[in-house]
Amino acid sequence: MATLKQYIDSETLRQIIQSARLEDIGPDGSDVTSDVMVAPHCQASARLRTRAAGSLAGVALLPAIVETYDGTIRLHVDRLDGERVENGMEVARLTGSLRSILAIERVALNFLCHLSGIATLTSHFVAAIEGTGVAIYDTRKTTPMLRALEKYAVACGGGCNHRMGLHDAVLIKDNHLAHLSADQFGPALTDACSRVRSVKPRVKFIEIEVDHVDQLAAVFDAAPDRVLLDNMTPDDLRQAVAMRNSLAVGIQLEASGRVDLENVRQIAETGVDLVSIGSITHSAPALDLGLDID
Repeated sequence: MATLKQYIDSETLRQIIQSARLEDIGPDGSDVTSDVMVAPHCQASARLRTRAAGSLAGVALLPAIVETYDGTIRLHVDRLDGERVENGMEVARLTGSLRSILAIERVALNFLCHLSGIATLTSHFVAAIEGTGVAIYDTRKTTPMLRALEKYAVACGGGCNHRMGLHDAVLIKDNHLAHLSADQFGPALTDACSRVRSVKPRVKFIEIEVDHVDQLAAVFDAAPDRVLLDNMTPDDLRQAVAMRNSLAVGIQLEASGRVDLENVRQIAETGVDLVSIGSITHSAPALDLGLDID
Protein backbone atom coordinates (compact mmCIF):
# COMPACT_ATOMS: atom_id res chain seq x y z
CA MET A 1 0.00 0.00 0.00
CA ALA A 2 1.30 3.44 -0.93
CA THR A 3 2.08 5.94 1.81
CA LEU A 4 1.54 9.69 1.62
CA LYS A 5 5.26 10.32 2.24
CA GLN A 6 6.06 8.54 -1.01
CA TYR A 7 4.17 11.25 -2.89
CA ILE A 8 4.72 14.51 -1.06
CA ASP A 9 7.15 15.85 1.52
CA SER A 10 5.90 17.37 4.75
CA GLU A 11 6.87 20.94 3.88
CA THR A 12 5.11 20.91 0.51
CA LEU A 13 2.03 19.43 2.15
CA ARG A 14 2.13 22.12 4.83
CA GLN A 15 2.28 24.83 2.18
CA ILE A 16 -0.72 23.40 0.32
CA ILE A 17 -2.78 23.21 3.52
CA GLN A 18 -1.67 26.66 4.61
CA SER A 19 -2.76 28.06 1.24
CA ALA A 20 -6.15 26.38 1.61
CA ARG A 21 -6.47 27.80 5.13
CA LEU A 22 -5.62 31.35 4.04
CA GLU A 23 -8.05 31.10 1.14
CA ASP A 24 -10.81 30.24 3.61
CA ILE A 25 -10.16 32.43 6.64
CA GLY A 26 -8.48 35.34 4.87
CA PRO A 27 -5.39 37.33 5.85
CA ASP A 28 -6.86 38.28 9.24
CA GLY A 29 -7.37 34.64 10.21
CA SER A 30 -11.00 35.19 11.12
CA ASP A 31 -14.11 33.02 10.95
CA VAL A 32 -16.58 35.85 11.36
CA THR A 33 -19.51 33.49 11.96
CA SER A 34 -17.85 31.58 14.78
CA ASP A 35 -16.59 34.85 16.25
CA VAL A 36 -20.19 35.90 16.95
CA MET A 37 -21.69 32.47 17.65
CA VAL A 38 -19.07 30.59 19.68
CA ALA A 39 -17.36 31.71 22.89
CA PRO A 40 -13.54 31.76 22.64
CA HIS A 41 -13.01 29.06 25.26
CA CYS A 42 -15.86 26.73 24.18
CA GLN A 43 -14.71 23.09 23.85
CA ALA A 44 -16.35 20.34 21.80
CA SER A 45 -15.91 16.96 20.17
CA ALA A 46 -16.74 16.17 16.54
CA ARG A 47 -16.95 13.00 14.49
CA LEU A 48 -16.01 12.73 10.82
CA ARG A 49 -18.27 10.11 9.24
CA THR A 50 -18.95 8.65 5.83
CA ARG A 51 -22.30 9.36 4.23
CA ALA A 52 -21.81 6.92 1.35
CA ALA A 53 -19.89 3.76 0.61
CA GLY A 54 -16.50 4.06 -1.04
CA SER A 55 -12.73 3.96 -0.64
CA LEU A 56 -10.88 6.40 1.59
CA ALA A 57 -8.03 8.71 0.65
CA GLY A 58 -6.85 11.82 2.44
CA VAL A 59 -7.13 10.62 6.02
CA ALA A 60 -3.35 10.81 6.18
CA LEU A 61 -3.63 14.58 5.66
CA LEU A 62 -5.62 15.10 8.86
CA PRO A 63 -2.66 15.41 11.27
CA ALA A 64 -1.08 18.11 9.07
CA ILE A 65 -4.41 19.91 8.68
CA VAL A 66 -5.02 19.93 12.43
CA GLU A 67 -1.48 21.10 13.15
CA THR A 68 -1.81 23.93 10.63
CA TYR A 69 -4.98 25.21 12.29
CA ASP A 70 -4.58 24.41 15.97
CA GLY A 71 -2.02 22.03 17.40
CA THR A 72 -4.01 21.68 20.62
CA ILE A 73 -6.81 19.79 18.85
CA ARG A 74 -6.76 16.10 19.73
CA LEU A 75 -7.18 13.86 16.70
CA HIS A 76 -8.10 10.19 16.80
CA VAL A 77 -8.15 8.33 13.48
CA ASP A 78 -10.40 5.28 13.16
CA ARG A 79 -9.97 4.43 9.46
CA LEU A 80 -6.99 4.48 7.14
CA ASP A 81 -6.48 5.46 3.52
CA GLY A 82 -7.23 2.64 1.14
CA GLU A 83 -9.92 1.15 3.38
CA ARG A 84 -13.31 0.33 1.93
CA VAL A 85 -16.04 2.02 3.99
CA GLU A 86 -19.80 1.84 4.20
CA ASN A 87 -22.28 4.62 4.87
CA GLY A 88 -22.24 5.86 8.46
CA MET A 89 -18.77 4.68 9.46
CA GLU A 90 -16.67 6.87 11.73
CA VAL A 91 -13.40 7.96 10.12
CA ALA A 92 -11.92 10.25 12.79
CA ARG A 93 -12.71 12.28 15.92
CA LEU A 94 -11.55 15.78 16.82
CA THR A 95 -11.68 17.21 20.32
CA GLY A 96 -10.79 20.72 21.48
CA SER A 97 -11.64 24.32 20.65
CA LEU A 98 -15.00 24.48 18.89
CA ARG A 99 -13.89 27.55 16.96
CA SER A 100 -10.89 25.63 15.65
CA ILE A 101 -12.93 22.55 14.76
CA LEU A 102 -15.41 24.68 12.82
CA ALA A 103 -12.56 26.38 10.97
CA ILE A 104 -10.98 23.03 10.11
CA GLU A 105 -14.24 21.41 8.98
CA ARG A 106 -14.61 22.55 5.37
CA VAL A 107 -10.97 22.41 4.30
CA ALA A 108 -10.59 18.92 5.79
CA LEU A 109 -13.77 17.72 4.12
CA ASN A 110 -12.80 19.29 0.79
CA PHE A 111 -9.57 17.30 0.75
CA LEU A 112 -11.08 14.05 1.99
CA CYS A 113 -14.21 14.11 -0.17
CA HIS A 114 -12.24 14.90 -3.32
CA LEU A 115 -9.44 12.42 -2.75
CA SER A 116 -11.77 9.68 -1.55
CA GLY A 117 -13.87 10.25 -4.66
CA ILE A 118 -10.81 9.59 -6.81
CA ALA A 119 -9.94 6.48 -4.80
CA THR A 120 -13.53 5.24 -5.06
CA LEU A 121 -13.81 5.71 -8.83
CA THR A 122 -10.41 4.12 -9.32
CA SER A 123 -11.48 1.12 -7.25
CA HIS A 124 -14.54 0.66 -9.48
CA PHE A 125 -12.33 0.48 -12.59
CA VAL A 126 -9.94 -1.91 -10.85
CA ALA A 127 -12.85 -4.16 -9.87
CA ALA A 128 -14.27 -4.05 -13.40
CA ILE A 129 -11.14 -5.66 -14.89
CA GLU A 130 -10.36 -8.06 -12.06
CA GLY A 131 -8.72 -11.25 -13.31
CA THR A 132 -7.46 -9.83 -16.61
CA GLY A 133 -3.96 -9.06 -15.36
CA VAL A 134 -4.27 -5.51 -16.69
CA ALA A 135 -3.47 -2.46 -14.55
CA ILE A 136 -5.44 0.79 -14.30
CA TYR A 137 -3.28 3.92 -14.62
CA ASP A 138 -3.90 7.61 -14.12
CA THR A 139 -2.75 10.48 -16.39
CA ARG A 140 -1.51 14.08 -16.07
CA LYS A 141 -5.12 15.30 -16.17
CA THR A 142 -5.00 16.49 -12.58
CA THR A 143 -5.83 19.63 -10.60
CA PRO A 144 -2.91 22.10 -10.69
CA MET A 145 -0.87 21.92 -7.47
CA LEU A 146 -2.74 18.81 -6.29
CA ARG A 147 -1.24 16.23 -8.64
CA ALA A 148 0.78 14.41 -5.98
CA LEU A 149 -2.26 14.09 -3.72
CA GLU A 150 -4.54 12.98 -6.54
CA LYS A 151 -2.07 10.36 -7.72
CA TYR A 152 -1.78 9.18 -4.12
CA ALA A 153 -5.57 8.81 -4.10
CA VAL A 154 -5.39 6.70 -7.27
CA ALA A 155 -2.97 4.38 -5.48
CA CYS A 156 -5.34 4.23 -2.48
CA GLY A 157 -8.02 2.99 -4.86
CA GLY A 158 -5.81 0.22 -6.20
CA GLY A 159 -4.65 2.01 -9.35
CA CYS A 160 -1.16 2.74 -10.65
CA ASN A 161 0.58 5.99 -11.49
CA HIS A 162 1.69 7.02 -14.95
CA ARG A 163 4.42 9.67 -15.21
CA MET A 164 4.28 12.36 -12.54
CA GLY A 165 5.03 15.10 -15.05
CA LEU A 166 7.00 16.12 -18.09
CA HIS A 167 10.22 15.65 -16.12
CA ASP A 168 10.33 11.94 -15.29
CA ALA A 169 9.32 10.02 -18.43
CA VAL A 170 9.24 10.46 -22.19
CA LEU A 171 5.88 10.36 -23.96
CA ILE A 172 6.14 11.24 -27.65
CA LYS A 173 2.64 12.29 -28.74
CA ASP A 174 1.09 13.26 -32.06
CA ASN A 175 1.85 16.94 -31.52
CA HIS A 176 5.54 16.12 -31.16
CA LEU A 177 5.40 14.41 -34.56
CA ALA A 178 3.10 16.73 -36.48
CA HIS A 179 5.99 18.64 -38.07
CA LEU A 180 7.53 15.48 -39.54
CA SER A 181 6.91 14.08 -43.00
CA ALA A 182 5.97 10.44 -43.43
CA ASP A 183 9.49 9.40 -44.38
CA GLN A 184 10.94 11.19 -41.34
CA PHE A 185 8.60 9.46 -38.87
CA GLY A 186 10.49 6.20 -38.25
CA PRO A 187 14.05 7.59 -38.24
CA ALA A 188 13.06 10.44 -35.91
CA LEU A 189 11.57 8.02 -33.38
CA THR A 190 14.58 5.70 -33.49
CA ASP A 191 16.92 8.64 -33.01
CA ALA A 192 14.84 10.05 -30.15
CA CYS A 193 14.77 6.76 -28.23
CA SER A 194 18.51 6.33 -28.69
CA ARG A 195 19.27 9.87 -27.51
CA VAL A 196 17.04 9.56 -24.45
CA ARG A 197 18.81 6.42 -23.32
CA SER A 198 22.25 7.99 -23.75
CA VAL A 199 21.50 11.50 -22.45
CA LYS A 200 18.71 10.94 -19.89
CA PRO A 201 19.11 7.35 -18.73
CA ARG A 202 17.15 7.90 -15.51
CA VAL A 203 13.78 8.54 -17.12
CA LYS A 204 11.17 6.00 -15.96
CA PHE A 205 10.21 4.91 -19.46
CA ILE A 206 10.02 5.92 -23.11
CA GLU A 207 6.57 5.79 -24.66
CA ILE A 208 5.27 6.64 -28.13
CA GLU A 209 1.64 7.41 -28.95
CA VAL A 210 -0.03 6.06 -32.09
CA ASP A 211 -3.59 6.39 -33.31
CA HIS A 212 -3.40 4.03 -36.29
CA VAL A 213 -2.29 0.42 -36.38
CA ASP A 214 -0.28 1.06 -39.54
CA GLN A 215 2.11 3.23 -37.50
CA LEU A 216 3.10 0.36 -35.26
CA ALA A 217 5.85 -1.27 -37.34
CA ALA A 218 7.93 1.90 -37.40
CA VAL A 219 7.27 2.51 -33.72
CA PHE A 220 8.29 -1.01 -32.75
CA ASP A 221 11.52 -0.54 -34.73
CA ALA A 222 12.34 2.46 -32.51
CA ALA A 223 12.23 0.12 -29.46
CA PRO A 224 10.39 2.24 -26.87
CA ASP A 225 9.37 0.76 -23.53
CA ARG A 226 5.67 1.37 -24.17
CA VAL A 227 3.30 2.24 -26.98
CA LEU A 228 0.18 4.28 -26.25
CA LEU A 229 -2.74 3.12 -28.37
CA ASP A 230 -4.96 6.18 -28.50
CA ASN A 231 -8.72 5.94 -29.10
CA MET A 232 -8.53 2.58 -30.86
CA THR A 233 -11.41 0.17 -31.25
CA PRO A 234 -11.23 -3.24 -29.56
CA ASP A 235 -10.53 -4.81 -32.96
CA ASP A 236 -7.63 -2.42 -33.52
CA LEU A 237 -6.33 -3.12 -30.03
CA ARG A 238 -6.38 -6.86 -30.66
CA GLN A 239 -4.53 -6.33 -33.94
CA ALA A 240 -1.94 -4.19 -32.15
CA VAL A 241 -1.45 -6.89 -29.52
CA ALA A 242 -0.96 -9.54 -32.21
CA MET A 243 1.63 -7.36 -33.96
CA ARG A 244 3.44 -6.71 -30.69
CA ASN A 245 3.51 -10.40 -29.86
CA SER A 246 4.98 -11.13 -33.30
CA LEU A 247 7.37 -8.21 -33.78
CA ALA A 248 8.22 -6.67 -30.43
CA VAL A 249 7.79 -8.94 -27.42
CA GLY A 250 8.64 -6.97 -24.30
CA ILE A 251 7.13 -3.65 -25.36
CA GLN A 252 4.13 -2.79 -23.21
CA LEU A 253 0.88 -1.65 -24.79
CA GLU A 254 -1.25 1.01 -23.15
CA ALA A 255 -4.84 1.66 -24.20
CA SER A 256 -6.32 5.09 -23.59
CA GLY A 257 -9.16 7.29 -24.76
CA ARG A 258 -12.92 7.15 -24.20
CA VAL A 259 -12.60 4.52 -21.48
CA ASP A 260 -15.52 4.14 -19.09
CA LEU A 261 -16.85 1.54 -16.69
CA GLU A 262 -18.99 -0.01 -19.41
CA ASN A 263 -16.18 -0.71 -21.87
CA VAL A 264 -13.05 -1.02 -19.72
CA ARG A 265 -13.26 -4.80 -19.36
CA GLN A 266 -13.70 -5.28 -23.11
CA ILE A 267 -10.61 -3.13 -23.62
CA ALA A 268 -8.62 -5.03 -21.00
CA GLU A 269 -9.53 -8.37 -22.55
CA THR A 270 -7.88 -7.41 -25.86
CA GLY A 271 -4.50 -8.26 -24.33
CA VAL A 272 -3.09 -4.79 -23.64
CA ASP A 273 -0.93 -4.39 -20.56
CA LEU A 274 -2.39 -1.24 -19.04
CA VAL A 275 -5.31 1.12 -19.44
CA SER A 276 -4.92 4.81 -18.62
CA ILE A 277 -7.99 6.84 -17.69
CA GLY A 278 -8.05 10.61 -17.26
CA SER A 279 -11.51 10.63 -15.71
CA ILE A 280 -10.38 8.95 -12.49
CA THR A 281 -8.72 12.23 -11.51
CA HIS A 282 -10.44 14.97 -13.51
CA SER A 283 -14.04 13.77 -13.27
CA ALA A 284 -14.32 11.69 -10.10
CA PRO A 285 -17.42 12.61 -8.06
CA ALA A 286 -16.67 13.46 -4.44
CA LEU A 287 -17.32 10.81 -1.82
CA ASP A 288 -19.80 12.23 0.68
CA LEU A 289 -18.39 12.66 4.18
CA GLY A 290 -19.51 14.95 6.96
CA LEU A 291 -18.38 16.35 10.30
CA ASP A 292 -20.90 16.38 13.13
CA ILE A 293 -20.47 18.06 16.50
CA ASP A 294 -21.38 15.74 19.38
